[in-house]
Amino acid sequence: MRRIATVFGGTGFIGRAVAKRLAQRGFILRIVSRDPVKARRLSTLGGVGQIVPFPADIASDEAVRAALAGAEVAVNLIGILYERRRGDFDRLQGELPGRIGRMAAAEGVARLVHVSAIGADAASPSAYARSKAAGEAALRAAFPAAVILRPSIVFGPEDSFFNRFAAMAAMTPFVFPVVSGDTRFQPVHVADVADAVMAALEREDAAGRSYELGGPRVWTMRELMAFMLEATGRRRRLIEMPPGLMRLQAKILEKLPDPPLTQDQLLLLGRDNVVSEGMPGLAELGIAPRSVEATVPDYLKRFRPGGGRREAA
Repeated sequence: MRRIATVFGGTGFIGRAVAKRLAQRGFILRIVSRDPVKARRLSTLGGVGQIVPFPADIASDEAVRAALAGAEVAVNLIGILYERRRGDFDRLQGELPGRIGRMAAAEGVARLVHVSAIGADAASPSAYARSKAAGEAALRAAFPAAVILRPSIVFGPEDSFFNRFAAMAAMTPFVFPVVSGDTRFQPVHVADVADAVMAALEREDAAGRSYELGGPRVWTMRELMAFMLEATGRRRRLIEMPPGLMRLQAKILEKLPDPPLTQDQLLLLGRDNVVSEGMPGLAELGIAPRSVEATVPDYLKRFRPGGGRREAA
């Protein structure tokens, strides 16, 4: 009998890495996504599992239940960094995890993993962080044995962090603006997050627990931007942006279709994003984390001027 895994958000950055691992384990994958074309492309990942695009209205209990029917395991990776419509944070990050938990319990799903974020906090000034906390609480109430993973910034060849800033640096002469330069982060590699998902699905001792996922080093935002500039061979002076100017820019930029910065993200950037003291993490899941230094320069080579040559001093 073939095993079924339902993955919500399986076509995203983390989702593709998780889907690859599940396929290699031989699962039939139901990829719940708004983009069935992207879901079909996952069939090129390899492995012995079968990829099945599963269009579903995630606002509907019945549709979510149908996506979970007969599944042995399920993973929720749906998350957004900004709202396209007012209330998207609450709908997708606050309400959906509870709906998935209720329907997974009704269908007898054995294991459920939910990827949240470090900084999930019901008292946060950020709507993003509050919705993440609400989603965790709703999931716990509906499916107490669910495993919650909270990563810091996730990096990897297709990330939207280092790649985005490297593209900005290529277009910004002489100086490079830094937002919240003293805020601390603990970047974690996408492969380590995907391995954590698999460990959470497979380890009996993970059931019902929450883990915070961070890499081997804590960085400030200023240090991360300096490292990005070094990796891309860009000589730029880092300039800390005044808070008032940051808020004004965010207010303007958040009106773009794919905003590089929003006012809500500014609130997030004002708080450290590192693993909490005493929280279990990658080590407890048996995972040795990859470092920024060992991996990021390789995939940022394409941003170097002159086809990979460093700028002259």
